[in-house]
Amino acid sequence: MAELADEPTTLMFHAEMAGETEPTPEGPVEAYSTFLASRPSSYETRAVEEILSLSHLAPKLPLHIVHLSAMEAIPLLRKARAEGVPITAETCFHYLSLAAEEIRDGDTRHKCCPPIRSQSNQDRLWEEVERHADDGVIKTIVSDHSPCTPDLKLLPSNVPGSCATSTSSSTCTSASTSTPTSSDSDNLAVANEGSFFSAWGGISSVGLGLPILWTELSRRKGLATSTADETTTQQALQDIVRLCCTNTARQVGLQDLKGDLSPGHDADICVFDDTAEWVVEPSTMLFRNKCSPYQGRTLRGMVRETWLRGEKIFNRDAGFASKTPSGGLLLEKRI
Repeated sequence: MAELADEPTTLMFHAEMAGETEPTPEGPVEAYSTFLASRPSSYETRAVEEILSLSHLAPKLPLHIVHLSAMEAIPLLRKARAEGVPITAETCFHYLSLAAEEIRDGDTRHKCCPPIRSQSNQDRLWEEVERHADDGVIKTIVSDHSPCTPDLKLLPSNVPGSCATSTSSSTCTSASTSTPTSSDSDNLAVANEGSFFSAWGGISSVGLGLPILWTELSRRKGLATSTADETTTQQALQDIVRLCCTNTARQVGLQDLKGDLSPGHDADICVFDDTAEWVVEPSTMLFRNKCSPYQGRTLRGMVRETWLRGEKIFNRDAGFASKTPSGGLLLEKRI
C-alpha cells in the first residue's frame, strides 16, 4: 500500500485469508456442503479486517474488494467507509443468482472461490446492492468469468457439460483420451470425479450477465407480473446500467469514454428484449467451452443486438458480424 500511496490507481484484493487453526472439514469431497465448510465466511472477514488494518499506510489510496461473497463482510466495509477509508466492493452474477442449497453432489460447475453461499446470504447481498445509490458498499457487479475445458471440472457423466455429454472432443482430451502417456492422468481424473476440492474453480457466465440479473430482479420486484409498473421496470434497468457499466467505467478511469450514452462517449449499445424467456443451452452460450452452472436454466431477458463504437457487431439471429475481434486496448490517461 505504501508504495502505491501517491499513485493514481486502485488497489484490488481477492479477500480470503485462512486462520492459523482452521478445523479440517469432514464429509464427502463431492458434497458441496463439505467444500463450503472449507471456505467459511470468516475467510473473507479476516482478509477484510487485515486490509483495513493496513489502510492507514495509504489513507487516500482507493481500495477495492473483488468478488465479495460473504454478507458478514458488509458491516466491516460500511463502518470503514463511514470513517473515511476509500474502500468499495463488487459482487458477481453467481453470488446474486445461485445458492448453496440448490447445488447437487458432484456438480462442480458451481465451484468458485469465494464460494457460492446460502440463499439467505444471497438475499443480504441483494439488500446491499439496493443501497448502492446511497451508502451501499457494493458499487459494481461483474462476471469474474473463469472458463475451463470440461475435463478440468471433473464432472460426473450425469452432469450437463461433462466430457460424456460434450459435443467437442477437443475440450476433453486430458480426461478422455486413452493413451499410454495419459493413463495416469486419466486414472486420477476418474478417482477425483465430482470432487469440489480437485476440480477447477471458476464460473462461466460471460454474455449471460444481463439476463441473469434481469431474471433475479424480475423475481424479486415482480417485474414479470401484469401489475408491474413502467417506472419500477425502468428504474431496475437503470440500476443495472449503473452497477455494470457506469460505475465500472468510473472505477477504472474510463468515465469519459465508456459507461454512458452521451456526446463524446463511445456508442456502445445493447438492444435488450426485457420480456423474452429462453433456456440456456450450449447453442446459446457464446463462450468456447460450454460448461456453465446456468445450463438448463430459464432466463428472462435476451440481448438481441450489440453495438460497439457505433458499429453493429452482434445480432441474435445472425451471430457475430465478424470473426475478427474489433476491441481495442483501453488505458486510463495518466498525467
